[in-house]
Amino acid sequence: MTRTAKELAELLGVALEGDGGVELQNVAAPERAGARDLIYVESAKHAERAIASAARAAVAAEGIALSDKTVLRARNAKYTFAKAAAILRERVPVARGVHPTAIIAPLARVHPTVSIGAYAVIGEDTHVGEGTEIGAHSVIGSACWIGNNCRFHPRVTFYSGIRVGHRVEIHSGAVIGADGFGYAHGEGRYLKFPQAGIVEIGDDVEIGANATIDRGSLDDTWIAEGVKLDNLVHVGHNVKIGAHTVIAAQTGVSGSSTIGDRVVVGGQVGIADHCTLESGSVAGAQAGIPTGKTIRGGQTVWGTPAREIGKFKEIYVWYARLPELAERIKELEAKLGKG
Repeated sequence: MTRTAKELAELLGVALEGDGGVELQNVAAPERAGARDLIYVESAKHAERAIASAARAAVAAEGIALSDKTVLRARNAKYTFAKAAAILRERVPVARGVHPTAIIAPLARVHPTVSIGAYAVIGEDTHVGEGTEIGAHSVIGSACWIGNNCRFHPRVTFYSGIRVGHRVEIHSGAVIGADGFGYAHGEGRYLKFPQAGIVEIGDDVEIGANATIDRGSLDDTWIAEGVKLDNLVHVGHNVKIGAHTVIAAQTGVSGSSTIGDRVVVGGQVGIADHCTLESGSVAGAQAGIPTGKTIRGGQTVWGTPAREIGKFKEIYVWYARLPELAERIKELEAKLGKG
């Protein structure tokens, strides 16, 4: 969508410096940008890249001089640029209209504006809200409730009874509502424990490709508004994830763990069962959080088992010196043996 720099600045609520009549159609990196692409500059070290770019306009943080460019001046250049991208870029539809091969159960309640791709299936008693797009080969089970303006990419699978808010985006291969890994042991064997809960997902959540979210056992699995889950994230049964938390790829969250609001979890983190990550905490990449552990709000942890980052760094320094220390111990033992 074409906007002038002036129009865009007004929509974003930022100051404009330079020619407000510059037309903008898309966003790009400085090296790939054309005259109608918007770029951004977050720090002064990238200013030369921006100046050399063919782009005529840039979003830039305070104090960064960009000669011969129209500048949209913002305190948080990256965030403002993302908002600009949402205005300028036209998203490719997941589906257009209802494909003739789609199967919609007679008792499903599908708004007339919903788009459904080829060979997708909508189960009985499922509600699909206004403007939602469901990609090809997706399966939405019975008794689900899906809000407005959601985007489900091809091959998304919902088991029965899943509830999803508005503006939720789910990428290909995600499976929502499979049974959790719950078994009772007795008489020399494992018997499946009931997995009778549901999954409830709040507004503005994004779930990455091949992510899996298990349904609750006797409780529900709950993903609050604004949560962002990367590709290949696994969320176990009865897990609660608070608002605006982000979890990077290949992280596993075991059953009955609770993650607070605005928590940051790095890639390949392992969170055992019944753990608590309080609001505002951070778990660094590949951290291992053992059963029942609590990470306090505002605390950053790293390593396995997870430790406060200052303590982890102190331990790691000594760990890195182990070969050297081992040689010194051998030398001391040799000397003592001679004595």
